[in-house]
Amino acid sequence: MLFNTIDFVFFLPIVIILYYALPHKYRWVLLLIASYYFYMCWKVEYIFLIIFSTLIDYFSGIQMGKKKDKKKRLPYLILSLLTNLGLLFTFKYFNFFSDSINFAFQKINLAYQIPLINVLLPVGISFYTFQTLSYSIDVYLGKQKAEKHLGYFALYVSFFPQLVAGPIERFSRLTPQLKAKHQFTYNNLANGLRLILYGLFIKMVIADNLSGLVDQVYKSPETYNSIDIITAVFLYSFQIYSDFYGYSIIAIGSALIMGIKIMDNFQTPYLSKNIAEFWQRWHISLSTWFRDYLYYPMGGNRVEYARWIFNIFVVFIVSGIWHGANWTFIIWGALYGVVYLAEKITNDTFGLQKSYPAYSFGHLFLALKTFIFVSLIWIFFRSQSFMEAIDIFKYMGSNFHINIDHLVIPKVTWIMLSIFILSDILLYNKRFDSWIGSFPFPIRWVIYSLLIFFILIFSGVENFPFIYFQF
Repeated sequence: MLFNTIDFVFFLPIVIILYYALPHKYRWVLLLIASYYFYMCWKVEYIFLIIFSTLIDYFSGIQMGKKKDKKKRLPYLILSLLTNLGLLFTFKYFNFFSDSINFAFQKINLAYQIPLINVLLPVGISFYTFQTLSYSIDVYLGKQKAEKHLGYFALYVSFFPQLVAGPIERFSRLTPQLKAKHQFTYNNLANGLRLILYGLFIKMVIADNLSGLVDQVYKSPETYNSIDIITAVFLYSFQIYSDFYGYSIIAIGSALIMGIKIMDNFQTPYLSKNIAEFWQRWHISLSTWFRDYLYYPMGGNRVEYARWIFNIFVVFIVSGIWHGANWTFIIWGALYGVVYLAEKITNDTFGLQKSYPAYSFGHLFLALKTFIFVSLIWIFFRSQSFMEAIDIFKYMGSNFHINIDHLVIPKVTWIMLSIFILSDILLYNKRFDSWIGSFPFPIRWVIYSLLIFFILIFSGVENFPFIYFQF
């Protein structure tokens, strides 16, 4: 079983103490062992997938580095792409495509059925696959020199703080930091612990308490009235945000204590004025990956209008497919494409694109509009099937009578959620560690004490795994 948040709290200090106790030249060995151990705590045999992918990409990179002609580098890029995308397809998408084809066969009365494979999805496979693919593509394009040290390359692929749920780091940013000699500093320790503390709060107090409430409604929406369903829909927006954001800043804080700075993955996305801005602030490492390795190579916006619309839809639909092997994810991605284009056309036609000051009425109004759109689109992301999503929409708009069941939300949950929302507003275009570091000593420690108290007293009864581990 993969580490939960409590396990990680005990694991991390041991790694950090050993990291600074060891001479610099051995630290990569410690981090690689810790990373592989971290992953094997979930399923031991799947570590061989990471090792296999690492070896193929290391070999491909070395061979591409020897070739000056891009045509001669191409076979090794194809080897990397086929290996990584082949593993991803086999473990994550094979059954989805088989089910879809079998359904089509059934509709035309064809007796043949493609067999399914019964395998467990490797945790975080989409994350480390995209991370290593970016390296191979950059080496092929000549943007990155091939890494000759197998150990450092293996560590880049598997660095434990961001291994299973990102952020998806680029080789040129992460590996030089893994190689650098870092000294223990108070600032890194203080800022790292601040991020970890806040991440634990929003994961264990916000996300875990909301998970059970949301699950109740999605399990049987017909037994709840419309107000409860609408409430659950908006609560899920905060559940998935606090869950994924919590993991990301725990990862950032963990790496920062060791002197390694990994990229921010969230910047108050629910304060975005439109969908375009939302995707500049949500899961930033993934959206920039698709921008650099899919959108730009297809021509970006430097093409004819119809082709640009096609490019936008491809990016959003592929983003949906990246998240999961289900038609609900494809619809989720396509809906973002529709709303993105609708907003773009509306703004271009009526000149509504304005730069409102932060917290102004115009900003807050547009942010509320974006939040409502995003929350409704999340329904397809959260639902297990298309019909389940349709049921949520159906009962949300038609089930206004009082049912036997009622969504009971404890007052303390509302209080904690309000604190989180307020903190997110205060953190607009800021990060928690730098924001809290600007306060005087007494105020900082009052906030620390409150967060620790909230975690100890109000953490969810059940420790839910991080949502994005499944991707």
